[in-house]
Amino acid sequence: MTDSDSPRPDRPALDQRALAAELAAGGGLWRSLEVVDRIGSTNAALAARAADDEPEGAVLVAEHQEAGRGRLDRSWTSPPRAGLTVSVLLRPDVPAARRAWLSPLAGVALAESVSEVAGVRTSLKWPNDLLAPDGTKLAGILAEAGSGAVVLGVGLNVSTRADELPGTGTSLELVRGGPVDRGALLLGFLRAFERRYRAWVGALGDPVASGLARDYLAWCSTVGTEVAVTMPDGSTLEGVAESVDWDGRLVVRTSSGVLELASGDVRHVRPRPTGAQGPL
Repeated sequence: MTDSDSPRPDRPALDQRALAAELAAGGGLWRSLEVVDRIGSTNAALAARAADDEPEGAVLVAEHQEAGRGRLDRSWTSPPRAGLTVSVLLRPDVPAARRAWLSPLAGVALAESVSEVAGVRTSLKWPNDLLAPDGTKLAGILAEAGSGAVVLGVGLNVSTRADELPGTGTSLELVRGGPVDRGALLLGFLRAFERRYRAWVGALGDPVASGLARDYLAWCSTVGTEVAVTMPDGSTLEGVAESVDWDGRLVVRTSSGVLELASGDVRHVRPRPTGAQGPL
């Protein structure tokens, strides 16, 4: 381990035993919680366990992830104990097309927990980014399906310093100007996620009946914004993001018509007015 990979003394480790006990007290979705010091990818590790028919409800947290990935196969790294890197194993009994709502569901749960625990007002950029008030990125979400399961991973910058971040990123402590308890954030996120996940699965993945669509749009800073979207083939389209449809696709009105996008890299060209998103 190099000096740059060594945990700083002001970045305490997560207490697996205490966190697992707190989570087990709820007696709900989460069967296990494991915290590891180092791992290649929490998503990859849980995907391998899903292939071995492990049931849903496993939570895997890494203090340092060495081969993390975001959307479009981008790399994602964080200094040891500086962020919250967590993946969960899910087997939702909902129509396949509605599973696209899992990332927005996680986004809402994350925004709620960050607001409650850290007191930081955030917004969600479709499909999977949590943004600070100035539009810089606090967290990313990646959902991957396979073996009849979905592994959903979250990477949140908590105590990361400016010199440890890309120019487009920030951290909760930089925004808040003070320390944030990663353990409380983790528990807050998992509890908020479980509450919303149970309602969504109970409604067979219906984003309207479960209340998910309403709450996602309340937090989303993409809808109502002029956007430029880079498509998987490298082409770019511009227009106004009008809504998110039943299957979680972004509806964009362009000069050539209305398009429903299942994927793409979104850039906000002209944001909505400040205060138009993110209920507290």
